[in-house]
Amino acid sequence: MPETYGSDQERFYYTEETNYGETPTNPNMFSVPADLIDPGVNPGNIKVRGAGNYDLQVIKKGLRQVACKVAYPLPSEAPIGLLQWAKMELNKSLSIQVIYYKGFFASATDIISLLFTGMKFNKVSVECSIEDVVKAVAELEGQNVAVGTAKITGATYGDHTGAVPYHASYVKKGAATLERVTDWKFVIENNLKRVPVIRSTNGHLIKYLPFRHRGLSGELAFEFENKEEYDEVLADTGFALEFGLGGNNKAVFTDCKWDNVLTPSKMEDLISLKASFVAKGPVSIS
Repeated sequence: MPETYGSDQERFYYTEETNYGETPTNPNMFSVPADLIDPGVNPGNIKVRGAGNYDLQVIKKGLRQVACKVAYPLPSEAPIGLLQWAKMELNKSLSIQVIYYKGFFASATDIISLLFTGMKFNKVSVECSIEDVVKAVAELEGQNVAVGTAKITGATYGDHTGAVPYHASYVKKGAATLERVTDWKFVIENNLKRVPVIRSTNGHLIKYLPFRHRGLSGELAFEFENKEEYDEVLADTGFALEFGLGGNNKAVFTDCKWDNVLTPSKMEDLISLKASFVAKGPVSIS
């Protein structure tokens, strides 16, 4: 029997699906340098009670819920390799494989494979702070999961490595680069809807996982040097925000407005300005 698996013995891979809920044949699987992988499955048990017994009468499987949360620094080799699938305009699904293994990955033994299918981004946040790298936290939901003891037959596994440091990022408002920003964050919420139907085959699985109303928001922290953001709040000014994600990659939020502006202060510290924004959209990641 193998010993308990450690975090150095797990990896996260993904690939685009052609048909919803089906892993492509001989797929090209790509990774992110994850520092948190949190897969899970909830059978949605139906718990039935009845007269004559103070315990449950029966437990039946219900609507299966599968999800996976992954946190990772954007890999400098492919900053938007995974992140691009958060765009609802693509309307694409992913197969995601979480692999636990012993030994070297190329010749791994004692494999435990969790292969999630029909996965889409429910929510993702991307942030950057001074003296750190650009990081993402993605929450994905899907249709099903298969548990196995091997890699995917015929698959190739490629690892996207590296990280995007804060000084390789930037923030633009309109055409102007903001040089007072110390921290930034944006959030995309796709609000997925799990749609089951009554059917005798695979009735415990959802049939569709559509995107619903989208929420686009975020926050910037500034060195407090002027009153520009206060003026824009009072003037009800709209603008576009562009976030550098490394290389030539960027995320652009259009038709934004400040949602809240604060200047919290602490004694013996400099004053900062925190401005949260909301965007009408659309958003592009390219």
